[in-house]
Amino acid sequence: MAAVKKLSELKPGERGVIVDTSGSGWVRKRLLDMGVTKSAPVVFRKSAPLGDPIEVTLRGYELSLRKSEADLVSVEVKG
Repeated sequence: MAAVKKLSELKPGERGVIVDTSGSGWVRKRLLDMGVTKSAPVVFRKSAPLGDPIEVTLRGYELSLRKSEADLVSVEVKG
């Protein structure tokens, strides 16, 4: 069974599949509008020197997220 982590906890190069997007209101809507949805494959690319923001590849494009937004996304990490 694969581990489930927050998107913000991944290391550069780790990949996985989104299993849940929590939060509410405009933040959740914004994440969903950007394609951060269940079953979407995601690859953690890098984080800024102080850890915020992070960059991921999602649905074929590069996406930068604040750490607080990435904390709302659960990812099943793939080997």
